[in-house]
Amino acid sequence: MQTTSPPERPASPSGPPALVIGAILVTVGLILLVAQLADFAIGDLGWPLWIVGVGAVLLVLGLTVVSERGLVIAGTIVTTVGLILLYQDATGHWESWAYAWALFPAASGLGLALWGIRSGAGSEFRAGTWGLLGGLAFFAVAFLFFEGIIGLSGDRLPIADWVLPVVVIGIGVVILARGLMQREPAADERSA
Repeated sequence: MQTTSPPERPASPSGPPALVIGAILVTVGLILLVAQLADFAIGDLGWPLWIVGVGAVLLVLGLTVVSERGLVIAGTIVTTVGLILLYQDATGHWESWAYAWALFPAASGLGLALWGIRSGAGSEFRAGTWGLLGGLAFFAVAFLFFEGIIGLSGDRLPIADWVLPVVVIGIGVVILARGLMQREPAADERSA
């Protein structure tokens, strides 16, 4: 009976994981120490910054130590959640959750695009870029609807009534153009 060993994981191009994790811990420790010496409570910055920090750590770990696409995408999503909560906590505009969640597909697309850059995979970069643009387009439509037409935050945005339909038409044209550019040639065109 022949035994096979599991495939070796390629070494991280940034060095051993211990170096990166150690550098992150030293940096966090230095920030905490300076904050204590300056009599500054990091909690005064707002609790959402902790979520942003966790997301940033996940992103850095995914890009440098683990080299995992899933961790990079998770890092961008968690960071986005933290940034949305930071905005909402600072402004009290909590009702923006009605459309702010549309930024999650954009964050996922950003993570995939970053992974595509990191890994040199052009197809993943393109897919991530389209995910990012699609999520931002969906967010823009939802924002215009909830703030421009309904006036979710109390007052409607001072925009003309025709803006939302024109934005939706523009996004539709871009999606149609992309679909037409990616169509496979017909069978008789391929054989020619």
